[in-house]
Amino acid sequence: MKKTKTLFAALILLLTSYGLYAQDISGKWHGLLKVQGTELRIDFNFNKEGEALKATLDSPDQKAFGIPVSKASFEDSQLFLELTALGAQYEGELFSKDSISGTFTQRGMSFPLNLSRKEIAKTLVKRLQEPVKPYPYKEEFVSFKGGGDFELAGTLTTPFNSTKGAPLVILITGSGPQNRDEEFMGHKPFFVLADQLTRAGISVLRYDDRGTGGSGGSFHQSTSLDFAKDAAAAVEFVKSRPDLSHSKIGLAGHSEGGLIAPVTATYTDEVDFLVLMAGPGVSGKEILLDQTKLIGKTSGLSQTDLEVDMAFAKKIFNVAETYKDMSQRKEELSRLFREELKARPDLKPAKMSEEEFLNAQLPQFLSPWWSYFIFHEPKEYLKKVAVPVLAINGSMDVQVPAERNLKAIEHALQDGGNKQVTIKEFKGLNHLFQECETGAMSEYEKIDQTMSPEVMKYMTEWMLNLK
Repeated sequence: MKKTKTLFAALILLLTSYGLYAQDISGKWHGLLKVQGTELRIDFNFNKEGEALKATLDSPDQKAFGIPVSKASFEDSQLFLELTALGAQYEGELFSKDSISGTFTQRGMSFPLNLSRKEIAKTLVKRLQEPVKPYPYKEEFVSFKGGGDFELAGTLTTPFNSTKGAPLVILITGSGPQNRDEEFMGHKPFFVLADQLTRAGISVLRYDDRGTGGSGGSFHQSTSLDFAKDAAAAVEFVKSRPDLSHSKIGLAGHSEGGLIAPVTATYTDEVDFLVLMAGPGVSGKEILLDQTKLIGKTSGLSQTDLEVDMAFAKKIFNVAETYKDMSQRKEELSRLFREELKARPDLKPAKMSEEEFLNAQLPQFLSPWWSYFIFHEPKEYLKKVAVPVLAINGSMDVQVPAERNLKAIEHALQDGGNKQVTIKEFKGLNHLFQECETGAMSEYEKIDQTMSPEVMKYMTEWMLNLK
């Protein structure tokens, strides 16, 4: 009997000690977030300052580190984190000393995210089109002053025997913080494109967005206008190089990059041509409304649900157009979202309070980037472009619909008197210029092809044939 009591006491002591240990989550925790077919490593860093829990978030795959967690609490094995800058939250429960099970929520969408003290290795995906060393051209890692007091890092690829007046193109990425390869959904479109262009005799400069990869500066408080200044700085860098200054310099922008390129051309007289790859021709507001409709359709939403979503999106834009002051806009959007939640309570996760939902949703509509983007009218800049322009898109693009935007780009350029305009719609291609079935974003990663060879060949021949 005495032995039994001793064993029982030892078990109680063990459990008590474990409980005390388990409540200390200081250190680094690792998770793998799976969104729309892609995997993104997420790391949380915890430390105690007195009785308060402090935390930051790292996204190593996006080369983003030290993102502040605005609110962190851990009581009775329940972890709650709020990231106001990202419009996101995390709720989890500690179920062993090295494991937390939980949910990551961003702007109303929830995804399972389990955390562990064990580091997660990067899953390397090798696509068939990605080039393999040794390359038949020169590769140089460069840095240059950006559009502010910081350096941008990039890669310059040049043919071994570059001829005088040969094209040099600077690649401009799309929306969101992206590296020089425009890495997205397991693909590296700019890596593949730069390789194909350079093999054909065209020099290429591609660089990490500000605040991303090896580049300095801050991304999250920047607008498309700021990114255009970075692209103009890239042009200045190229012109400062004696070995490159004789080149015919162009800008090739994908998606938002196709909006940025014409803006950049108004900052400098050194741009000789533009290539707009799935670039917007209408306002940001119209782009986002089209996205809401087309992405909803390819996601299987009913017509009724689509109409409800579209109506609510239009209300948000009306508020933004009416209230330029951010404090007034926030107050009016809060009222609007509360009304919508009464009619559609399923908009927010069941475990999330109304205030938590608002804190997750509103920051995106108050950000400098969103405010600039929705009011930006591409035609005002396209009218000023006097150099040759190639505008291309895929017929199954659900992010920047081809027909509407290509027509808008063509009309704006013609209105400005530009007669050197080539418009091309590629049948059966999506926003990434992949051969696809539906155009849905969920297909991007599933498709092994990174970019259609037909598109790259067309772009190459157009640039090489410039007079």
